[in-house]
Amino acid sequence: MKSVAITGLHRGENPQPGAAVAAALRRRFPALRIVGLSYDPFESGLYCPDGSRPDAAYLMPYPSVGPMALAERLDEIQEREKIAFVIPCLDSEIANFIAIRRRLKKRHGIECVLPTRKAFDARNKDNLHALCKRLDVVTPRTQAANSSEALAACAEAIGYPVYVKGRFYEAHLVNSKQDLCAAFDEIAGVWGGPVLVQEPIVGEEYDVVGLGDGEGGIIGSCSIRKMLRTSAGKGFAGIVIADPALDELVARIVEALRWRGPFELEFIKAPHGRHVLLEMNPRFPAWVDFPSQIGCNLPERLLGDFLGAEPTPLGDCSPGQMFIRHSIDVVTDIGDLAQMVITGERGRLPVGGKPELEVIK
Repeated sequence: MKSVAITGLHRGENPQPGAAVAAALRRRFPALRIVGLSYDPFESGLYCPDGSRPDAAYLMPYPSVGPMALAERLDEIQEREKIAFVIPCLDSEIANFIAIRRRLKKRHGIECVLPTRKAFDARNKDNLHALCKRLDVVTPRTQAANSSEALAACAEAIGYPVYVKGRFYEAHLVNSKQDLCAAFDEIAGVWGGPVLVQEPIVGEEYDVVGLGDGEGGIIGSCSIRKMLRTSAGKGFAGIVIADPALDELVARIVEALRWRGPFELEFIKAPHGRHVLLEMNPRFPAWVDFPSQIGCNLPERLLGDFLGAEPTPLGDCSPGQMFIRHSIDVVTDIGDLAQMVITGERGRLPVGGKPELEVIK
């Protein structure tokens, strides 16, 4: 049986989307063979005993190494697996997958639904202001710099307090030049440059997950208001909302980019009543399994056409339905972790060792 590979399997306080994508897929395809691609042997999703646990897992080179290291590692893995589809779930790796998409298809027949490089670059944090200006979408003032001195000058122009943000992840609210320089050093040391400075916007936070068809349309989406957040700003509880003005903004952005594949749009509804776009992420969010449980299974739709399964209707998520995330203790054996650390892989089953694909209708 061919396999689906998924990245981003950490499920801690700052959860990654991979485990939620796997859980959503197995709601429809319980016998689907899932291969986990992990950057850290301590990613907790590798060991969870529920339906999101991958059948096999492999350590990967960090995205900062570049696309060829990713391609060569997938060449090695494909000698053991029959991966037919990859769903990357981390911002920092999408550019690498875009760079090797044709190679994966030509060498191994691996499919990967991704936006064009032009669309991907247009929604980068340092380019987002220009995109929003063109589309008449409100976004915070944002500037980028490659040194703490230059970033401090940007912050002075915007006015403290400001957020200091990394290209992919992490944000610090700072109130002085001294705090800004410390935040710059921390973020640049992990994510590289440029580092961004952004004016803070006060208001309620909203998230939209969706799937673009690559022609300017939206296959399906779900909008929530965040009710609880982690210290990293991640939604720990959310409620489905109906907001035509928000829907129109999302449609305008997706149409302009002709976005193909998963996306997440993060907004703040400011006191003046308008939605302010903070960022557009090129993948599913960590809460994507929530809509899959209430009639809008976007990962299944992404994969279903490729598998030749009869597409299930993507229903509208009813306002008022909500999720609350919670933590559990995952029990595993030290041998599982040791296997990942020493060999770079874990729990590989023989290809074809699972029953034929079962589809829940």
